[in-house]
Amino acid sequence: MESRGDAEISQVLSLFAAIAYGIASLAMVFINKAILMQYAHSMTLLTLQQLATALLIHLGRVLGYAKAKDLNLLTAKRLLPVSIFYNANVAFALASLKGVNIPMYIALKRLTPLAVLLAGLFRGRGKPSKQVSLSVMLTAVGVIIAAIGDFSFDLFGYSMALTSVFFQTMYLVLVERSGAEDGLSSVEIMFYNSFLSLPFLLFLIIATGEFPSSLSLLFAKSTSISFLVIVILSLLMGIVLNYTMFLCTIVNSALTTTIVGVLKGVGSTTLGFVLLGGVQIHGLNVTGLVINTAGGVWYSYAKYQEKKNKSPRIISDVESHRR
Repeated sequence: MESRGDAEISQVLSLFAAIAYGIASLAMVFINKAILMQYAHSMTLLTLQQLATALLIHLGRVLGYAKAKDLNLLTAKRLLPVSIFYNANVAFALASLKGVNIPMYIALKRLTPLAVLLAGLFRGRGKPSKQVSLSVMLTAVGVIIAAIGDFSFDLFGYSMALTSVFFQTMYLVLVERSGAEDGLSSVEIMFYNSFLSLPFLLFLIIATGEFPSSLSLLFAKSTSISFLVIVILSLLMGIVLNYTMFLCTIVNSALTTTIVGVLKGVGSTTLGFVLLGGVQIHGLNVTGLVINTAGGVWYSYAKYQEKKNKSPRIISDVESHRR
């Protein structure tokens, strides 16, 4: 009776994690695009997001609201690659948003399932099913067609987005493995990630010359209420996105997080045509985006069918604290 109750809690937690990550990820794309249209220093923005995350979790631990173990040097060493890949993914994604419109950005990020499948092959997980392979190919074809019809084509932005796909794949695989093997909760992984990120990011903003001019510009723009609201939203949503992403990956899998990202992209693509501007509509571009979206939905359906036919191992946040 107890095991059945635990299973039901795990199913609810899995569903909540997936939905929460989808909503947070959808909102974060538009918030980041909005702030980067006014404030181009993406590395400083990422540093502030990580600093806010680390401080909030530490405050939660001190006040007893957040359950997290003390910092462990051995665990920090194991999670260092996760932090590096995470920050590289976000940094390249933010850089790509400077020059790529949201529909094309989402289309390019939909190549992540292809990268995850290739990573799975290298890890010896076997060949994907025919439906999965065809859906991934359709997604890739859609990206190519959409890119040909993209009047606002930005080579630098495209390169940044594709590099981001690589790093996103690597950190998703590492997060799934780290959470499962080390028995860490999403809050603990998020705290380690933020804590380990700060020295690396501080070095980058100084080395690239963003600091201190980026802070001067930030203080100058803080007199604008609308800009201040967007910055605060960005910091808060950065925390929410990190938490829901790690939670979804731990209680479900890296693949589930990728599928949620693909489905979220349907809404992002649609809204991207009408919000924040920067999109020049062309028949070939729209056709490619429709094909890309169809491939993403097909891929999600195929993976869902595969998951239904298996009994996946679910590791919950609650179970991680029982170990």
